[in-house]
Amino acid sequence: MNELTPHQKDAIGRAAHLRQEVSSFQDTWPRLNSAELMPPLTWSELERQLMNLAVTPTAASMVPDLVAATRKQASFKPNELVMREILCIASAVMDETFLTDSDFLSQDLEEDDPMS
Repeated sequence: MNELTPHQKDAIGRAAHLRQEVSSFQDTWPRLNSAELMPPLTWSELERQLMNLAVTPTAASMVPDLVAATRKQASFKPNELVMREILCIASAVMDETFLTDSDFLSQDLEEDDPMS
C-alpha cells in the first residue's frame, strides 16, 4: 500500500476544509427558489471595479491577488458564497481605516523603540 506524500496530505486537508466551508454555508443559507439572475460580468471587470473603489494604493494592489484566489475556488463553491467573498473584498478595499504600509511601518518602529 502506498503512503501519501506530504503534498498529497496537504491537498487532501485543503479539499476537506473547502468542503466543510461549503457545507457550513449551505446549512446556514439554503438555496433559494428564485430565477432572478444578476447581469453577467467577467473577473476582469470585477477586478477593475474593485481597484477603482479601493481607497488607497495599498488596497488597490491587493485586489488582483484577492480576486485570483476567489476565482480559483469559485467553481467549488455555491454562487452565493462567491458573491459573499466578493462583497468582503469590496468592504476591505473600501475601508478607509484599513492599515496602510505606512501604518505597518510606524507600528514596527514603535515596537522597536523602547522609549514608546
